[in-house]
Amino acid sequence: MAEQHGAWPAAAQPPAGWLPDRPSAPAGLPPRPVYREPHPIAVAPLLSGVGATLVWFALFGSLGRDLAGYAWWTLTAAVSAWAVAIVLAVLGDRGVATGVGLAAGLGLSIAGGFVTARWISTNDWPLW
Repeated sequence: MAEQHGAWPAAAQPPAGWLPDRPSAPAGLPPRPVYREPHPIAVAPLLSGVGATLVWFALFGSLGRDLAGYAWWTLTAAVSAWAVAIVLAVLGDRGVATGVGLAAGLGLSIAGGFVTARWISTNDWPLW
């Protein structure tokens, strides 16, 4: 087998039929539409929504003096954050709304995990 020295060989073309050509529109018809998201979500607004919600949950969670207080304040923070996310999704930036919703769900899941761990370990529901 002969060795090739120098530049790498050119990339091989895919087999015929692998990447089909787009058929052209018949005469007299407009071209096929390309569907795109009219308001795409960017990374910076998403991360700002996550950051704002983390601060929101830290402030609300610090109001609780025990696990029950922490869980109820976290539930209050989550419900209010989801209300803000709905308003932002309708009237504001959908990226921030997505970040708020994601972080609120994560924060509520963490609080639920703490409540569940206490419930399992003591066999007593800690929220009443």
